Amino acid sequence: MISPKLIILGIIAAAIGISLSSALFTVEQTQQAIVMQFGDPKVVIREPGLHVKVPFVQDAVYYDKRVLDLDPPTEEVILADRKRIMVDAFARYKIVDPLRFFQAVRTEAIFRDRVGKILNSGVRNALARYPLVDVLSAKREEIMASITSVMTADAQNFGIEVVDVRIGRTDLPPDISDNVYERMRSEREREANQLRAEGEELKIKIVADADKQKTILLADANRTAKILVGEGDGERNRILGEAFGRDPEFFAFYRSMKAYRSSLTGSDTSMVLSPDSDFFRFFGNQLGKQGAKR
Repeated sequence: MISPKLIILGIIAAAIGISLSSALFTVEQTQQAIVMQFGDPKVVIREPGLHVKVPFVQDAVYYDKRVLDLDPPTEEVILADRKRIMVDAFARYKIVDPLRFFQAVRTEAIFRDRVGKILNSGVRNALARYPLVDVLSAKREEIMASITSVMTADAQNFGIEVVDVRIGRTDLPPDISDNVYERMRSEREREANQLRAEGEELKIKIVADADKQKTILLADANRTAKILVGEGDGERNRILGEAFGRDPEFFAFYRSMKAYRSSLTGSDTSMVLSPDSDFFRFFGNQLGKQGAKR
């Protein structure tokens, strides 16, 4: 049977163990903590490691030391040119003063709700000064800088440091985007038809110019050919004239031989001529003399 003293010692040891475990808490490398006593902040702990608090009286609230995201819901914004767009903005921040953060919002859920509204308000006010063409151009960086300056000024009230502010997406509302896409499609079709018409017109000009060049080239070629043929015929006649002048009898014989070859071609050639015709004068006499003895 266990003695009452041992039971009491065991109860005391268990109470001491529970007290010790309740008194010790760990702050991770990525965390910072505030020691709370009955809901009031007492100590801010920024260094990681094992720490001590009063058991059953004090408690620890942890906050992340890393860069965190703030991504509020997408909101419709009216621009300077009265166009409406859907803007999805987000921010990066760090909790640098956990005590002020706790005093301002206590929890990150409340912080996201309040500061998300501040971010969207800053985006609305900044974009209201610019037309759509600037939002989609290089001036986007200028807009981001103005929004960041607003967020940085408000961040001090929450104990945070704003690392970056960006506009992730800018979309048109569905009812406007349909109309815009339809106008864009119509405009592209109009441009395509215009390009086709201009291409067809250019094609006609090119074909007409090619036909003109072809006609000119053929005319020049025919003229040159006729000139060359005329020159060739003249040169031939000159050579033949000189040859005829040197030996008229040979020239007459040569012409008759050519006439025979062109006229007596084939096996079915028939000619009805007088035997003493001038055409056959070289058949019986190589000198071609009429009436010569055969």
